[in-house]
Amino acid sequence: MKPRGLIIAAPHSGAGKTTVTLAVLAALRRRGIKVRAAKAGPDYIDPAFHAAATGAAAVNLDTWAMPPALLDSLAAHATGDADIFVIEGVMGLFDGAPGDPGRRGATADLAAHFNLPVLLVLDVARQAQSAAAVVRGFAAHDPAVRIAGVILNRTASERHRVIIAGAIGALRIPILGTLPRDAALALPERHLGLVQAGEHGDLAALTDRLARMAERYLDLDAITAAAASVAVIPRADGALCPGALPPPSQHIALAHDRAFSFIYPHLLDAWRNAGAEIICFSPLADEAPPERADSCWLPGGYPELHADALADARRFSDGIRRFAETRPVHGECGGYMVLGQSIEDANGYHRPMTGLLGHATSFAKRKLHLGYRTARLLSDGVLGAKGAIVRGHEFHYASLATPGDDETLAEISDAEGRVLGKTGGRRGRVSGAFFHAIAADKR
Repeated sequence: MKPRGLIIAAPHSGAGKTTVTLAVLAALRRRGIKVRAAKAGPDYIDPAFHAAATGAAAVNLDTWAMPPALLDSLAAHATGDADIFVIEGVMGLFDGAPGDPGRRGATADLAAHFNLPVLLVLDVARQAQSAAAVVRGFAAHDPAVRIAGVILNRTASERHRVIIAGAIGALRIPILGTLPRDAALALPERHLGLVQAGEHGDLAALTDRLARMAERYLDLDAITAAAASVAVIPRADGALCPGALPPPSQHIALAHDRAFSFIYPHLLDAWRNAGAEIICFSPLADEAPPERADSCWLPGGYPELHADALADARRFSDGIRRFAETRPVHGECGGYMVLGQSIEDANGYHRPMTGLLGHATSFAKRKLHLGYRTARLLSDGVLGAKGAIVRGHEFHYASLATPGDDETLAEISDAEGRVLGKTGGRRGRVSGAFFHAIAADKR
């Protein structure tokens, strides 16, 4: 029996699609349904909440960064034992990078690619009948995208709901739930998005509360009935799918704790599928990379919030320096910051880091760096051979305070192909950049 799926999207960011998605996932799981989840676009935080709600690993699906074969492979793996597959959208339904239809990174691209219906979450806090015009526009905008139902979020009263429902009723698009305006339903945030799932005091209580919310306010039977068959192509285990990044080595030391948590599940899955072993260690617990590893990967995260602890982690810093004498070390974004000379925290204090690269970074004056990036590698390394193209993104508020004089790692361009310049650094076996890798360019 083929799994069925649907997409939960919204007209814009902040409409409540993450809350609705988690509520639906948790409620379906409570019914004994095998539900699996994915997040559209580059996002590290939401998939961890999806995993907590479903009890199974979630995945990212990105039509800009990933070739179609990789999208199909990831979806096939995610839906292998699922009854229902739920994809949470990113930004507004049709928002993405300028470019060819189907390759923009928009949620609508995934709806068209997998032929899945869309459940549209509307924030109606500041409108009434005008919500019907929004639904009409989204339903008619792209014939390849079907709006199967609507959820009204942040209604002020029963009268408010009735007015909106009357206007939308003429469109013959069903309303599948109504959520009241309730601050208690909001999820806490910080500068890179939601507070991470692992930092919630009682994540089980949160998912239980969201499940009960869905059971009270959403028509779960109608939502389940709206799902459609997912057409996916099973992958061949033991072989890298086109676009998957090869493992940096056979035994990979992966920094993993509250300071280093931004690693895409599909990367780890691809590495394991290719036969690599992932060995986790915690810099915050002052652990050095395990000696039996033959490469070390420092992912992104929140080192700026833990700069004091990282500066005091002598076993970690001494151990990674010794490790780098004989084996590759790579850092992405937050990991890149820790490979530098120092981090200036939000209060202006400079905390010494590992010093494996010559740059220094600052979080004192925040500036958002956000967007898709194409990286052309300038030398051989763990991301690929010299000249290889890797697709990914940047999302950080920290900046280079001192660029250092290391060899440059890559030349980067934005989603429209504009060259932004050179980025990152290499020194011996050590490399890093603010750039997060998603997939090899196999278009």
